[in-house]
Amino acid sequence: MNIYDVAKFFLSKVNEEEDVLITHLKLQKLVYYAQAWHLALEGRPLFRGEFQAWAHGPVNPELFQHYRVYGYQPIPYPEDFDPNAYTDEEREFLDQIWEAYGRYDGKYLERLTHKEKPWKKARGNVPDGEYCTNVISEETMMEYYRSLIEEDE
Repeated sequence: MNIYDVAKFFLSKVNEEEDVLITHLKLQKLVYYAQAWHLALEGRPLFRGEFQAWAHGPVNPELFQHYRVYGYQPIPYPEDFDPNAYTDEEREFLDQIWEAYGRYDGKYLERLTHKEKPWKKARGNVPDGEYCTNVISEETMMEYYRSLIEEDE
């Protein structure tokens, strides 16, 4: 699985008639949370690719370049989406991420990531709103989201 497969899975949830829309901001956060929770639960990345601690939360630069043409507009349903390209386990996992985060808009998800250790640690002393390309450590992501699981037990 690669980062674009994960993005397409979430974009397959787009339904304009039911006002289920995904902006670039929201897509970045959904894909980030998929990676973070996979690290926490499975101890390994879901896909290859790093996230950086940008001003508006975690961003994968390659995914950003791919979808930047949409700007602040919702991204349409992916015409080349193939649900059979995913295993049952992958679909189940990604559906769980969608259930947890899909109802929120991009700005809410941005604020949520700003409260969490992985983004904050990667930013270090960079002031809010300032340019930053510091990489968010997968180890920090794994540790932080695992700690949330342990709190719930």
